[in-house]
Amino acid sequence: MQKFKAIKYIRLSYTDDKSVESNSVSNQRKLIDDFLAQHPEIEVVCEKVDDGYSGVLYDRPAFMEMMELIKSGAANCVIVKDLSRLGREYIETGRYLRRVFPAYGVRFIAINDNVDTLNDEPDDLTVSVKNIINEAYSQDISVKTRSALDIKRRSGDFVGAFTVYGYLKTGDKHKSLTVDPFAANVVRDIFRKRLNGFSAYHIAEELNKAGILSPLAYKRSEGLPYAKGGYADTEECKWSATTILRILSDEIYTGTMVQGKQTTPHFKLKVRELKHSEDWVRVENTHEAIIDKADFDLVQRLKGLDTRTSPQSDKVYLFSGVLICGCCGGRMTRKINRSNGREYVYYYCPTGKKGGCKSSSMIKESELTECVQSSLKAHINSVVSLNSLITSISRERINQGLVQEYTGYIKSNEEQLARVEKFKRNLYESLVNGALSKEEFLQYKQEYSTKAEKIKAAIQGWSDKLSEVLENRGERSRWLNHFLQFAEMEEINRSVVSRLIQSIKISADKQIEVRFNYQDEYQKAVAFIERISDERRAG
Repeated sequence: MQKFKAIKYIRLSYTDDKSVESNSVSNQRKLIDDFLAQHPEIEVVCEKVDDGYSGVLYDRPAFMEMMELIKSGAANCVIVKDLSRLGREYIETGRYLRRVFPAYGVRFIAINDNVDTLNDEPDDLTVSVKNIINEAYSQDISVKTRSALDIKRRSGDFVGAFTVYGYLKTGDKHKSLTVDPFAANVVRDIFRKRLNGFSAYHIAEELNKAGILSPLAYKRSEGLPYAKGGYADTEECKWSATTILRILSDEIYTGTMVQGKQTTPHFKLKVRELKHSEDWVRVENTHEAIIDKADFDLVQRLKGLDTRTSPQSDKVYLFSGVLICGCCGGRMTRKINRSNGREYVYYYCPTGKKGGCKSSSMIKESELTECVQSSLKAHINSVVSLNSLITSISRERINQGLVQEYTGYIKSNEEQLARVEKFKRNLYESLVNGALSKEEFLQYKQEYSTKAEKIKAAIQGWSDKLSEVLENRGERSRWLNHFLQFAEMEEINRSVVSRLIQSIKISADKQIEVRFNYQDEYQKAVAFIERISDERRAG
């Protein structure tokens, strides 16, 4: 009697119906063991298990280990529960049955499908039909799984396997997030240092020097789930600039769940593609925020600025990214000249030296600092006075003014949306009568659709503001408090500049124009106070 050296191959997909007990690893193993008890000619070499792997793909770790044993001659028999355990892609499954296994002299047994290549060749039609059914099942499961996950995401449930640093999974089925106190404090420190002007590299180095474990190392030390493989499995899991930048860019720290950033184009493909940001699923206020929304937005704005750092301190220069040439509108650059043992620091427009600026600007850093500091103090004092005046006016009256203002914005945007939607509806008529080609029709349709979505977003934004006012949540106090917290400021630093100043324009005659953050809100508040004063005088 011919002896066979067999591998028991067991596979359980993450998409398998967990209510079907027969598909479990233990039950697949029992079924195979019961079969082996009736076949003494088969000697088990080993058991290979792929738990949580799709049958559509064949780069499963245990499956590849099995094929290496077959190629080395250590095994010449494969036993599975049924054909679907081998795979659910009918072309590739057929290739293994018709070409690969026969080439290596492998006996293949699928118990429940009555397939045993020792006795006879499997019926082509029967096997093909079963393989096609298995693939169709896999596709159906893929669609259902995608749909279920999308519903959960849009409901604000966390559906990932691993949480971001700073949060832990909690609640029913671990679909909610709760703050991890230690990690959250580290995240807050990272944002604080970034707002104070330190580079991502410097922040990473400081954390490493302080002995604070990186996110991967921290999760591993605390026994928390983490993605295994690659960098995570190395001894040295240090903080890096890349890790810092990833944390600084993650909106989840503001209490907003952002998911669905990646997708697979087809259920047969393992590769994941990054989706456009507008297609991400964003649900606000799903969990406790670690970082204030205003601070997060400010950090994102700083990304687009010139953030070159000082070589000595690895800290961003005081005015980096906010200085603008009044002539050409370009970013101004800091430069140091040394003469006779003295150091002269100034900002200039580099475009001017290249001949691209007709009246390039230049100013000493000391003069600029003094002027900006004086201007900033004056503006803060104005905000303090403005706040006192607003406080003296009844909240009800303020809210009435805001309701009128926001309602006007909503109405204006709704009228604009109606016009865009009308233009969009008329496109088809233009296509039919030949006024537009098909390509032009599709182009204009996309443009109007994009414009409509932007207007809808604006309407939603003003509607949210209106709701806040109607619920008496003190909309106007937010930006006021943003400045009031610096009322006792003595000297300016990078944090003050980045938080309070939007831009500083320097003209050729050294005239300085400072534009503050929330400038529009400030002007509206001034106009509101003036209107109230006029009403009082008239009354």
